[in-house]
Amino acid sequence: MIWTLCTAALLTLGCGNGDAPASKKATTKAINTEAPAPAAQPDVTVSAKWKSGVNEANDGDKVGKVRLHGSMPAGNGTMLYLYETEGRNVTLMDSTKVMNQAFDFGRVEVHRGFYKLQGSDAKNNCQFVMNPDEADLNLVFRSKQMTSGKSAPASAENRAWFTYENFSRVNNNQIRNLRKQLKDSPFRAQVEKQISDKEMELVAKQHELMDANPDTYLAKFLGWKNPKYPGSQGNFFDDIDPMDNSLIRSMAISDRIQGFMVAYSKGNDPGFLACIDMVKAHFEPNPATLESALYSMLEGFYNTGKEHICQYILDNYIYDEDCGADLSDVIRQRAQGIINLQVGKTPPNFTMNKWDGGTLDLMQTAKANKYTLVMFWASWCHKCEQEIPVLIPVYAKYQNRGFEAIGVSLDQARSTWVGVIEQRGMQYPNVSQLQGWDSPIVKDYKITSTPTYFLLDSEGKIVLKPKRIYEVDAFLAKNL
Repeated sequence: MIWTLCTAALLTLGCGNGDAPASKKATTKAINTEAPAPAAQPDVTVSAKWKSGVNEANDGDKVGKVRLHGSMPAGNGTMLYLYETEGRNVTLMDSTKVMNQAFDFGRVEVHRGFYKLQGSDAKNNCQFVMNPDEADLNLVFRSKQMTSGKSAPASAENRAWFTYENFSRVNNNQIRNLRKQLKDSPFRAQVEKQISDKEMELVAKQHELMDANPDTYLAKFLGWKNPKYPGSQGNFFDDIDPMDNSLIRSMAISDRIQGFMVAYSKGNDPGFLACIDMVKAHFEPNPATLESALYSMLEGFYNTGKEHICQYILDNYIYDEDCGADLSDVIRQRAQGIINLQVGKTPPNFTMNKWDGGTLDLMQTAKANKYTLVMFWASWCHKCEQEIPVLIPVYAKYQNRGFEAIGVSLDQARSTWVGVIEQRGMQYPNVSQLQGWDSPIVKDYKITSTPTYFLLDSEGKIVLKPKRIYEVDAFLAKNL
């Protein structure tokens, strides 16, 4: 079945020949939509929020060695891990130990961009800039908790980044609190004005730091925060050079795509498809930035439940014989993680500790039953509080007929997790890594909200991804 796109012109943004997706994509779900209204005339006025952070000194990427070292009041042998960031993904580069309250990674070969230092606890981390233009980077931590109390005495770029990081955190919290006041507020216009003023405060801080640090990677990154032509769909990415590989080591591509979708997709399928094709066309000259853009969109649409949109990207731009020819195996491996979470596929196996002792292996459990429900939940989740009392009688009804349920908790405190299990009288197995949203299983299953369900058959394949327990009940009533 061939994809139905919103306009014939949109098809020309495909694989370079203007052809519609071929019939080999028969498994792709068709999207039947009406053609959108003609687009408004583009506004090519330069935004007051925009300021270019690119100059001859920081243009493009750069590779070189930086000595990364510092001090931290932590015990001897405390492990520190260095990660390279790629949008929301991180790749382990190196590790070292704290000795005599000091650490030293030696001279590390890096590209311009953001990196992350992390302890054994994933929540204990620090994001910072490494740039070959600064050959020596000394990070000073006032405590073993890296999320606060950090400085970079000899790095103007990182001093500016830490300043911006703190300012933006406070600013975003203030805007978030103001947005909560908008609902049913008799002073809506006044609150909207306050939000606008706060947004401009952040822009002013960006411009101030860019002026103070003109040759840095940070200046370029802050310049990417605001599009030059936000009023023009066709020019929305004009100020982002797709050939600049340093884009990859930041959230710049992901953030700009999100803003683009919000501004121009209209929240419907033809709008999303049009935006996807325009993003692909902009980054197409450089496979490296194109991969980052494609995976950013894959994750975004998967996390919002639009798997049919993900399938469009997979079929037409990642696994297509023409469009995907220049892409690396990395993007396909990452895409496979999303494919494996679709109905009909086999999700990642896991072995986890049970709350009452012993371990549980998912695939062994699935093999021993006709159907196995995996429920991701948390003690603090209000929707879980509503769903668990519905699951308990369903489990009792089908338990002896080949049905098993597994609760996977996103709790961090064992006492809280166990307390809810005992209070609710959950008779089905419960497991947890007790690392909250930083649990490895959260990444493997791309969990962004609770509860999230996967129903597996005896072969371990996903047969249903329900939103509510009553859907599981209906499925079991029909199939058991």
